Amino acid sequence: MSIASHTDKRRSEIVRACRELYQTMSFKDITIKEISEYTSFSRPSIYNYFATKESIFLEIFREEYAHWCDDMDGIIKKYKKLSIKSFADKLAQTLENRPVLLKLLSMNLYDLEENCSLDDLTIFKQEYKRALDTVEHLLVVYFPQMCNSARNQFIYIFFPFMFGLYPYANVTPKQKQAMILAGIKFPTKRVYDFAYQTIFSLLNNQRG
Repeated sequence: MSIASHTDKRRSEIVRACRELYQTMSFKDITIKEISEYTSFSRPSIYNYFATKESIFLEIFREEYAHWCDDMDGIIKKYKKLSIKSFADKLAQTLENRPVLLKLLSMNLYDLEENCSLDDLTIFKQEYKRALDTVEHLLVVYFPQMCNSARNQFIYIFFPFMFGLYPYANVTPKQKQAMILAGIKFPTKRVYDFAYQTIFSLLNNQRG
């Protein structure tokens, strides 16, 4: 095995361990110590592959964007034409299938990105750009009548909207109790429901 392949394998093991911890623990509670205890790595050896905990999470984030792009590419391969309703359904389903991506988007990205190297952040941003380009490509394929400014408007409303999807669709028991006490009516909808309605509304408004 080459040195590069060995390094990639070790990095993947660390990232996989962090992913599994993230299923039951919060970002703030996961430490390099926790990750080391979950793997065969010592804490010092983890630093040979990732400079900070945030760098590990950024790699998970990058992977999630890559998986989402693959899901969207799958739509293009499978369907030649889609109505607005069908398009909203397919795209909303890709987000329903990516809870980790949406959970990461709901975090404080300023602090996460600030504590990563420029190289790691650049690699992450390249995958983010792929996501932007893929959504634009979907719009070009299924709604060729949309002008460039309309596509840009969709993208720069839709992507910021994604930041709030996870917390709206995943209210914690404590948050639910507080909202009840405060007299707030909170929506009981899935990620899919929020995403579908937003995508449909944005496209329908463009048509009308």
